[in-house]
Amino acid sequence: MSITKNLNKIKAQLPAHVTLVAVSKTKPVSDLMEAYNAGQRIFGENKIQEMTDKWEQMPKDIEWHMIGHVQTNKVKFMAEYVSLIHGVDSLKLLQEINKQAKKHNRVIDCLLQIHIAEEETKFGLDEEELNQVLKQVQKDKSEFENIRIVGLMGMATFTENTTQIEKEFNHLKSIFDKLSKIPFTHNLKPNILSMGMSGDYQLAISCGSTMVRIGSSIFGTRN
Repeated sequence: MSITKNLNKIKAQLPAHVTLVAVSKTKPVSDLMEAYNAGQRIFGENKIQEMTDKWEQMPKDIEWHMIGHVQTNKVKFMAEYVSLIHGVDSLKLLQEINKQAKKHNRVIDCLLQIHIAEEETKFGLDEEELNQVLKQVQKDKSEFENIRIVGLMGMATFTENTTQIEKEFNHLKSIFDKLSKIPFTHNLKPNILSMGMSGDYQLAISCGSTMVRIGSSIFGTRN
């Protein structure tokens, strides 16, 4: 199957309210351009340098999503153009994104990453840490003028056990539902729940995901 066929097949299966992020990490610009020519405009990368190189070479109507773990000292390299940062897992990182966004006179959308997997290696906040971050953002509105928290992101445990994956997705959805009840402010408008990848996106959608991150099912396996 070609990239175009893969893309069209997946898009045909997605409900209208679910956004597709084409995860293009490690793939050459020619592959991304095939997806672009087939109508895809949202691409996800996990390395800032690689994403910046592609941003420089590709059309400017693309939305670039940073889906990998972000180091605070690298934020400045993407602050000029990034549309959405998926993996915000600390107050310190949020402050840095705000600082760098301010330099470019931008407001950068962010998803707070919640730790839902059983694996220790996955990054993310627990519910208590999430509440502390939200409290701080609402309290210091002037310090967070240049970011907007637009939802949550989470990664399920890498396992064949769909019951466990479903439990983790439902857990994230319940946290998202609580977040959605908080009065919206200029820097807090949670309407995105990013969960689900190539192997489990259909399950994620049935659990309430509104954004899926799909790579290998579009571009083929990574080198």
